[in-house]
Amino acid sequence: MTFGYFSLILHAHLPFVRHPEHPEFLEEDWFYEAVTEVYIPIISILERLDEAGVKPRLAMNISPPLCEMLADDLLQKRYTAHLENLIELSKKEQVRVRREEPEFINVADMYVGLLTASLELWNDKYDRDLIRAFRELQDNGVLEIITCGATHGFLPLISTLESKRAQVEIAVQNYKKHFGRQPRGIWLPECAYEPGLEELLSASGIEYFIGDSHAILYGDPRPKYGVHAPVRCSNGVAVFARDVETSQQVWSAEVGYPGHPDYREFYRDIGWDLPIEYLKPHLHEDGDRRHLGLKYYRITGRDTPQNLKRPYHPRQANHLAGEHAADFLAKRIEQAKKLRKIYEGHPPLVTSPYDAELFGHWWFEGPQFIDYLFRQVYFDQDEIEAVTPGDYLDSGVPIQIQEPSASSWGENGYFKVWLNEGTSWMYEYAHDAEARMTRLANHFEHPNELEYRALNQCARELLLAQSSDWAFQIYQGTTVQYSSRRFQSHIHRFALLADGLENYEVDQELLFELEARDTIFQELDYKTYRSEGR
Repeated sequence: MTFGYFSLILHAHLPFVRHPEHPEFLEEDWFYEAVTEVYIPIISILERLDEAGVKPRLAMNISPPLCEMLADDLLQKRYTAHLENLIELSKKEQVRVRREEPEFINVADMYVGLLTASLELWNDKYDRDLIRAFRELQDNGVLEIITCGATHGFLPLISTLESKRAQVEIAVQNYKKHFGRQPRGIWLPECAYEPGLEELLSASGIEYFIGDSHAILYGDPRPKYGVHAPVRCSNGVAVFARDVETSQQVWSAEVGYPGHPDYREFYRDIGWDLPIEYLKPHLHEDGDRRHLGLKYYRITGRDTPQNLKRPYHPRQANHLAGEHAADFLAKRIEQAKKLRKIYEGHPPLVTSPYDAELFGHWWFEGPQFIDYLFRQVYFDQDEIEAVTPGDYLDSGVPIQIQEPSASSWGENGYFKVWLNEGTSWMYEYAHDAEARMTRLANHFEHPNELEYRALNQCARELLLAQSSDWAFQIYQGTTVQYSSRRFQSHIHRFALLADGLENYEVDQELLFELEARDTIFQELDYKTYRSEGR
């Protein structure tokens, strides 16, 4: 008997980082690490499950900036070189470890195997085209791929209706370019909702969005089934909100699975441990130490100093991932039975949204957990069914009408992570640019070719400035200088282009340089920013 439903939703997103003006760039490593540790493993695992007849079913947002980076020829070439460099280092480490630190030989062998397999998949099976691999998983009924804001712009903090609408419309068009169909759902950037956004979503053909628990729990009227069923806004757009219990089991630093002592330690990396001269051939040209991705230690204990961490044992950690998957599934069945009783026979839906980068990057064993989980869901029980939000909507289960509450999945459920004393300075500039973009779009009815390209580049610079990642990283205290500089540079580039347009003197050299740097959304049309009715 099926007591309820479970929906795993992964949010794969990175800010658009591409620096052709430099031969290598530290922040580009975010993308390379995620390809190796997250995207290739998840694709490979889902393919193997499908081939084994397991038929996993989950939803995944692949954000527009990530799609654009995955499809970028320059980044594909640079990633290949990055991976080849890691393989060379891992093989060198195999020899060194066998000679000097034999307690690490199993993990050194593991890296050689994983990285070599990744290169073979990347070059031979996927032909460097992970978008195609994801698209085929959707076409085969494994994934339900959804979209996000065009550049992950925090919609409630964008000042104009036109700019909010553009974040949605441009995202939908980009999705169609990469996946060849209309997206059914959207992961609202940072799960940030304010009343009225559903109208923009509906106008772009979006059927549902992913929100935070607060969106439904504090909505009006009170939700009959809590967060364990979607609600519909008055215009029919559905809202799926995250379940707190599953969030804690995976996210929580205190009780979450990733904190187990036998899992791989994230922060201790050979890039900081080994002699600099030995590592130098594998570092960037500046020779600075950095994370290289080869990590030999296990967590050992939450309070264990880094210099007292114990060696990592891959086989033991893999076995533990299977145990944790079984525990997670057992708790979902127990939760479904309890909720069904409380809801007087109504089958609950447990919605579990997570950052995809948790699975493989921060939690190295996360992809193995997903593998075990879906095998156990398929083979070991029939009490809970894995579905996507679209599957649930298609089931025909009646859904309550509600006005959701303004909320986000940031700290305490509101907006302070993105609007605070450290980031408030950003919004004056962003809001001025948003209003100016619409004035330009309204004014230029019949631009010449150069003006048309400048208007489109203005839109790109505005979109890149609007990325919520910059404010988030400033609040977190990570890469503050880079995030501040990125925001300022896009606002400055926008202003230079806008000044030229308003004076009918487009700087052709500047325009061509910016087009070569900020290449996102080649399909974009600035007319998206025009006021309604024009």
